[in-house]
Amino acid sequence: MSTSTRLIFLPDLLELQLPRVLIVDDEPGIRFALKRWFERQHWTVSEAGDGHTALTQLLASDDASESRVDLVICDLHLPLLSGEELLQALMVSRPAVAERLILSTGDAVSHAAPGTALAFHPHVLQKPFDLATLRTLVSTIVGL
Repeated sequence: MSTSTRLIFLPDLLELQLPRVLIVDDEPGIRFALKRWFERQHWTVSEAGDGHTALTQLLASDDASESRVDLVICDLHLPLLSGEELLQALMVSRPAVAERLILSTGDAVSHAAPGTALAFHPHVLQKPFDLATLRTLVSTIVGL
């Protein structure tokens, strides 16, 4: 009687199962801090320093593959393509991803002009924010 053993490499298995986040901010320090926090929460992290790069990455992603993006944290004020423009493009081309996008801003959300993303988008993270607020918002969106 022979038995066969199948080896499963734990890092490969974990990589397939970890949730994925794309952090979009033109400030490297903010990207670094968020990346560090998400990695400690066992997330796979990708980064983009501008809205155009983020849109390219998100349009190339696929929710049914390893390229999926479970969550996007995006600064409102970005070079090349603003966070609001990124959100609008995703609402047309990838609405499921748009629903998983958190806009982060130092702007006064309570004074947002009607019709702007800050006024209508349900997931806005007001800067400065504490990690408990971030954790709650992430949990609300992805259910972890």
